[in-house]
Amino acid sequence: MKRQAWVLLAAMSVLWGIPYLFIKIALTELSPPVVVLGRTLIAVAVLLPLAYRRGALAALHGKWAAIGALSLLHVVAPQLLITYGEIHISSSLTALLLASQPLLIAVLALRFDASERAGARKLSGLFVGLVGVAAVVGFDLGGGDRLELVGAGLVLLAGASYAGATTLVKKQLSDVPPLGVVVGTTGIASVLLLPAGLLAAPETLPGLDASAAVLALGLLSTALAFLVYYKLIALAGAGSAALVSYTSPAVAVGLGVLLLAEPLTPATVLGFVLILLGSWLATRKPTPKAQPTTTEPAGTAPEPAPTAQRLPALTR
Repeated sequence: MKRQAWVLLAAMSVLWGIPYLFIKIALTELSPPVVVLGRTLIAVAVLLPLAYRRGALAALHGKWAAIGALSLLHVVAPQLLITYGEIHISSSLTALLLASQPLLIAVLALRFDASERAGARKLSGLFVGLVGVAAVVGFDLGGGDRLELVGAGLVLLAGASYAGATTLVKKQLSDVPPLGVVVGTTGIASVLLLPAGLLAAPETLPGLDASAAVLALGLLSTALAFLVYYKLIALAGAGSAALVSYTSPAVAVGLGVLLLAEPLTPATVLGFVLILLGSWLATRKPTPKAQPTTTEPAGTAPEPAPTAQRLPALTR
């Protein structure tokens, strides 16, 4: 990847490594629909005036069907699934299970994305990564109750939803300014979540910790994170952008262990390593073969190389 893509990946690792901690804090006083609605409303409130001034919403013309689908796949469904899942499992385990996203993208690519389809090496990566997921779930929840298994299942479903969203962005929305995409998706999500959020609203105002957690989720892990993520997809592709799903867990696990006293066992670390290895194999691009050099006849100017095709810039 280019240097700019690595910088964006590092930023995403932090932005999507911290939400699991904040979700845990917010859930001490708020229900999942309220938490998710709060973060989407904050993102819309911050970004809508900026999108209007920059004319980013005009770029959504003719794209509203894709924006609506993305809103469900990348905001409503996964954020509700993750938030409900974290009621029953730790923030660290949530992040580790979501590290399977590159594997899920590779699975979807078998049917929907010829540019990222899995060959023999990638299929072996899928197998190794899925063994890692099974190890993480088996060792962490082997003696757990059914609710913990349900929580893990909800998080894995969220990962599948994120994988579908990543492929959708690459195929239909990579030429749209990310500011418009974020405002469109979070705006639609807020409308869809509003009835459930109002019904589940607390009778009294939440405390400072829960309020600050929702604010951080909206500003950092939703508004800013989506902007960076969509740009990363356009710059480096869906598979490379999904690397964040197994770099951000390192941040999430560290915060869970240090601040929430969550356990970290050797078996969990081993499972995570298998997920990382499998994801790397499943998303690694083959090394291009060197092209034979040709000698131009004397006195003949070499034919100019074609300009490299670029994805349109996603910022203005």
